[in-house]
Amino acid sequence: MLDENIENNPPDTENTDLKGEQEENFAAMLDQYCMGKRLYPGQKVRAKVVSVSGDRVYINLGGKSEGAVDLTEFIDKEGVAGVREGDEIEAFFVTVEDGLMKLTTLTGGYSTLTLNSISDAYEAGAPVNGYVKQEIKGGFEVSVGGVRCFCPFSQIDMKGQHEGDGYLSRTFPFKILEYGEDGKKIVLSRRALLEQEKEAKVGKLKESLAVGMEVTVEVKSIRNFGVFVDIGGVDGLVPVSEISWDRSVNPVDILSLGQNITAKIISLDWDNNRLALSLKAMQPDPWVLAEEKYPVDSRVSGSIVRLTPFGAFVRLEPGIEGLVHISNLGAGRRINHPKEVVETRQLVEVYVLSIDRQNRKISLSMQPKIEPVKIILPSVGEILDGTVEKVMPSGILVKINNGATGLIPNTEMGTPSGTDHKRMFPPGTEMQVAVIDVDAANNRVRLSRKNVLEKAAQDELDQYRESVINSAESLGGLGSLGDLLKARLEDKKS
Repeated sequence: MLDENIENNPPDTENTDLKGEQEENFAAMLDQYCMGKRLYPGQKVRAKVVSVSGDRVYINLGGKSEGAVDLTEFIDKEGVAGVREGDEIEAFFVTVEDGLMKLTTLTGGYSTLTLNSISDAYEAGAPVNGYVKQEIKGGFEVSVGGVRCFCPFSQIDMKGQHEGDGYLSRTFPFKILEYGEDGKKIVLSRRALLEQEKEAKVGKLKESLAVGMEVTVEVKSIRNFGVFVDIGGVDGLVPVSEISWDRSVNPVDILSLGQNITAKIISLDWDNNRLALSLKAMQPDPWVLAEEKYPVDSRVSGSIVRLTPFGAFVRLEPGIEGLVHISNLGAGRRINHPKEVVETRQLVEVYVLSIDRQNRKISLSMQPKIEPVKIILPSVGEILDGTVEKVMPSGILVKINNGATGLIPNTEMGTPSGTDHKRMFPPGTEMQVAVIDVDAANNRVRLSRKNVLEKAAQDELDQYRESVINSAESLGGLGSLGDLLKARLEDKKS
């Protein structure tokens, strides 16, 4: 055979020139026989048998071109030829030999192949059918047309299985990786063909698939992190977060191996052959109507699904959970962890404090929301009764009778410098205060005790003067007013 002659002679100047000539002749013959349609070694063709003559089967390759296949490839175990004129067969182009285009049907499954035919398949890169006979050291013994071959464990499938039970006594197509020692060393690979097949499928899928498309897929494997599915011969993954809106759903409970499901493509990473799909995208989004179903201040029921150090999550419906913050769990008392008052799977009634549909968050409370008491701020100059709440270095906080709290700075206490206010005015001490400043924007009130004391003194003085004037008038005029004031002052001194 032309290729074998080239391979078996070491390259030298003469042979190199000869090889160039042979390649030119080979190309010319291809052009002649294929009427301009170039075939390449390993290319598969489908053609009709035009005649069976001698030890060859002749097929029509189009135009005036014919090819030949060894008749031995069609002889079954009983020695009967399983081909006749008019049949359509599939064959792989191997080479041009003696001016004739030679093809092979090695994947036809017949058992009378020769080493020469296997060598041709190796040169052409054509697949062969092999029968897995037994498991041996490092792989499997495979019979190709009665010829003993070897397939390593790593080449039996895409995963490199070491368990042979699924392959023994079965026939698969193989690619010949190595043909040496005159046919005594033939290494096969099923994996190479599977990878080629997958690559071809990926090529077709790249043209047809797009993000957002709905596809029918088959469940291949269920794992704790998601579900592997088959999409046109390529693996895709439905992450566990995309199985259902209800995060408590276990994929095993709703899916089974071999089941056909419809999913939506959410990402395509062809560089890493990663296809992500979603089942929950095919289901109604429960958050669409969440604001209508769970308005603020409404009372709703749910079950506690998990506890965290900062609160308890309550499942209101599949796909919707709300958080009861730890500050809203203790009914006013301080707790260190939610487990002190609630437990998982417990049914509770809660109140909706707020809802954020865009960020899918609902804030809940075990108690209804307490509306803050509206504080009416006093006016500057008012005199009010108050109670000491707290004594601070800068002054005293006083709760006044309208519900507001104001600060009396130390300078407004009306006490001598250095006075111990904590001792003199402990919490609960009642006093009158005057409003000296109001900050309505920040609800702040400044108070003064000193102003009250000064006003009281002024009022007392005013009353005293009025009484003196009244007394003078009753004694007959203002002439004795000086005497009366002097007398009264002397009385006060005594």
